[in-house]
Amino acid sequence: MNQGNLKLEKFQNKGKKKQRQVFLTLGIVVVLLVAAVLIYRSYAVYQEQQEYDAIEGKVPGYNDNYDVKVALTIDGVGSTTFPAKGTKAVDSIVCDKGANGVWDYTNWTLLVRNLTNTRTRCQVNFVSKYTEGILNGTDPVLQEGMVPVTIESNGVVKKAKLGSDWYSYANKRWANAIILNDKNEKYGEGEVIPESAIESYFVWIPRYRYKIFNDGNYPTQTGTLTNNALPSEAKTIEVVFETNTTAKSNGTGVGQWLTHPAFTSFDTNGIWVGKFETGYKGSTDTGSAQKNVNEPASVQIKPNVNSWRSIQVANAYLTSYDYKREYNSHMMKNTEWGAVAYLQHSKYGSQASVRINNNSSYVTGYAATKEPTCGYTGTNEECNKYGTDASITQPYNTAVGYTASTTGNITGVYDMSGGAWEYVMGIMVDKNGKPMSGRNSLYNSGFNGTFGCPTCDSDKSGLTELTTGHPFPTDTRYYDQYAYAENDETYNRRILGDATGEMGPFATATYGTQKRQIGSWYADEAWFVVSWYPWFNHGYDFSVGADAGVFAFDYTAGAVWNPTSFRVVLSI
Repeated sequence: MNQGNLKLEKFQNKGKKKQRQVFLTLGIVVVLLVAAVLIYRSYAVYQEQQEYDAIEGKVPGYNDNYDVKVALTIDGVGSTTFPAKGTKAVDSIVCDKGANGVWDYTNWTLLVRNLTNTRTRCQVNFVSKYTEGILNGTDPVLQEGMVPVTIESNGVVKKAKLGSDWYSYANKRWANAIILNDKNEKYGEGEVIPESAIESYFVWIPRYRYKIFNDGNYPTQTGTLTNNALPSEAKTIEVVFETNTTAKSNGTGVGQWLTHPAFTSFDTNGIWVGKFETGYKGSTDTGSAQKNVNEPASVQIKPNVNSWRSIQVANAYLTSYDYKREYNSHMMKNTEWGAVAYLQHSKYGSQASVRINNNSSYVTGYAATKEPTCGYTGTNEECNKYGTDASITQPYNTAVGYTASTTGNITGVYDMSGGAWEYVMGIMVDKNGKPMSGRNSLYNSGFNGTFGCPTCDSDKSGLTELTTGHPFPTDTRYYDQYAYAENDETYNRRILGDATGEMGPFATATYGTQKRQIGSWYADEAWFVVSWYPWFNHGYDFSVGADAGVFAFDYTAGAVWNPTSFRVVLSI
C-alpha cells in the first residue's frame, strides 16, 4: 500500500534508559504523529458506522508493519486535514488494538502510545472550544505549557476537555490551570494528573467592571467599638464581565461603573492568580521554607506545602517576575488582590466571610474547623484556635477546606484569609513622590529608596535611604502607588478597586489590652500605609482569628518577617 509522506517519529520523554527496556521487553512503541504533513485518502476508519478518509504513515526505524491510520472529524464532520492550531479542541481520541492517543496542544500533534506491530487505527474528534456566555468573551486564555484542569472535590486533578464546560462562573466554578514540573509530559483529555507532576496551580479571574458601592472617602476613623460590635457593611458587589475591546468604564462615585484597574494596567482579558500562597520547592517543614533569596526556580504553588516566608519584598518581586517571563509573571499588586476579593463577593463567588487558614505550620490550603469569633489577643483561645491537629484545621479538599476558598468549593483561590500574611506590590511614596524603601536600614524592602523612620528601632546607621539595594521597578504597571501621609487612618488615599478604603467605615476595637483597627466587612483589620511603614500586606496570618480575612489589610516595612509570604500572578 502506498504510504505517502506522513511523518512518524519516536516520542521521547524522561527516563530514556527505562524506556528502551520497555521497548525490548514489552514491545511497546511510543510515536509522535506530526500534524503538519502531506495527507491523502487511502484507508478508512469506521466511527459510528460512518467511513472517513484517513491519514496514514509509518514509524521510521521499526518494522514495516508499524502502521498508524488516523481519521478526523471536526464538529461531527469528516475531514482530511487537521484544524488550524488553536482553533478547535479535542473531544476524544479512540485507538484500537490497545493503543492510546494524546493530543499535544503545544506542538499541535497527536501522540500515539502503546503501539503493537500491527496496523493501528485512531479516530480523533475535534470540537469547538467551550465558552460561557456570561463571560462576554473573557474566557480563560491559555498559553503553551499551561494545562487546563478540572479538580474533583477530593482534589483529584484531570486534564480538562476544552470542548466541555470545564468551568462555570454562573455556578461559582472558576477555571483552573496548572504548570507541570516537566513541560514535556503530556496528558490526554480526562486523564488524571498526579500531584507529583504539578508545579503550580492558577485560577482565572476574568476581566470585569463593577458598580462602585462605596467611594472610600474616609479621612479618619468614625468611632469606637465595644466587643467588636460593628454593623456589617458587607454586600453583594455587582460585576459585569467585559473584554478589553469594550470601552473602559471610568466611574468615580457610588453607583457608577468602573472597569477594575487590575485588568487595565496590562490591558488583559483576565489574570491567572496563584491558587495558593507561594511555597518553596524542596522545603520539608516550616523552617526550610524561609528563604530571603531571589530564586524563580524554587517557586511552587500547591496545596499542602509550607508557605515561602521570611523574604523581603524585593526578592519576592524579582522571584515572581522571573518565574515565567513568557506568561508575564509578577508579584501580586494591591489592586490584583482587590480584583479577586471583589469577585469573591459578587454573585460569582462565595459572598461569605472566607474562613481563616489557621494551620500554625503555614501549610497552604487549610481551613479552621470553626469560624473564629474573637481576634488576636496573643494566646490560643477557645474562640480562636490554631494548630495542626485535624480537630482544629483541615485541608483544601474537604468540606471544611472549601470554606477557605473564594468560591466555597475547591475551584477557588485559597489562603486569602490567614495562613501567612502576604506582601503585595503596593507602596507609599515619599514627600518627593518617589517609592519608599521601608522603615530604616534594619527593616526595609531591599529596594532603593528613602526610609520612613531612619532612627527607629535603635538604628544607629545614620542612613536616611537605601542606595545599595535593588533599583525600584521602572515599569509602573507592576506596582500600585499611594500618596504620602503620616497618619494611618487616611483611608481616602485608596485606589478604587484595591479592597482598602471602600471597605469602610472604619473604627477602633479593643480586645483586652490590644487596640485593633478594623473595617466594617466582617471586622477585618485595617491599617493604611504610613510614613514609617510604607508597604501593604493582606489577609493576616493564622493567629489573628476574626481580624483576618480577604478584606484585611495592614502596613509593614517590607522587610524579612517570619509570618509573611507572597503570591504570583500571570497577565497573558
